[in-house]
Amino acid sequence: MKILLVEDAPDVIEAIQLGMMLRFREVEILSAGNGERALELVELELPDLVLLDIGLPGMDGYGVLREIRAFSDVPVIMLTAQDSTMNKIKGLELGADDYITKPFDHLELLARIRAVLRRLDMPGLMSRTPSFRSGELTVDFSAQEVFLSGVRLNLTPTEYKLLYHLVRNVGQTQTYGTLLARVWGREYINEVDYVRVYIRRLRSKLGDDSEQPRYIRTERGLGYRFIIPK
Repeated sequence: MKILLVEDAPDVIEAIQLGMMLRFREVEILSAGNGERALELVELELPDLVLLDIGLPGMDGYGVLREIRAFSDVPVIMLTAQDSTMNKIKGLELGADDYITKPFDHLELLARIRAVLRRLDMPGLMSRTPSFRSGELTVDFSAQEVFLSGVRLNLTPTEYKLLYHLVRNVGQTQTYGTLLARVWGREYINEVDYVRVYIRRLRSKLGDDSEQPRYIRTERGLGYRFIIPK
């Protein structure tokens, strides 16, 4: 496994490198101290995961993430000293897979890395169940592909897993807790903002409207329900 650490503090780099090497076998740690070098390494080295600090010199972590998402779906965990819900939401909306606040326990970081990598592993969602069709939407469970009006949608693994669980329970309200446990894992059970941000991302790709939903209806205070378009 190859991990790119984008961080400008030498002591943080050393501590994370040591923790990774003690916990993961055959891990290769690459490091970059600024955004420009990070973008070069993402393109050249194709890491399996990026740990991205927000407070970088020059281009900040948000700018780096925006650039990464223009050409890569590599999973990204944001590292920041800014413990703010709005900062977390901003990172998730730009395409971050997770967000962890400094100072953090290294066991917590390792758990988050495992959780993110686990979400990318989707053999359990492979199914011989016939494709789901609803209006212009088709979900091919065997190929794990989604089409809208015949055009394949570029969903991230997390977006697909979220849509999968909504579609497989069509007409039934899926609570925030249920979706967090099934898509992210039980350690994320209180991270309701993750569901909200990813629902917004799904709606955007589906051309759906929260006020007049065709596919995903908000059940206020509870969660979400996939509906059949009229």
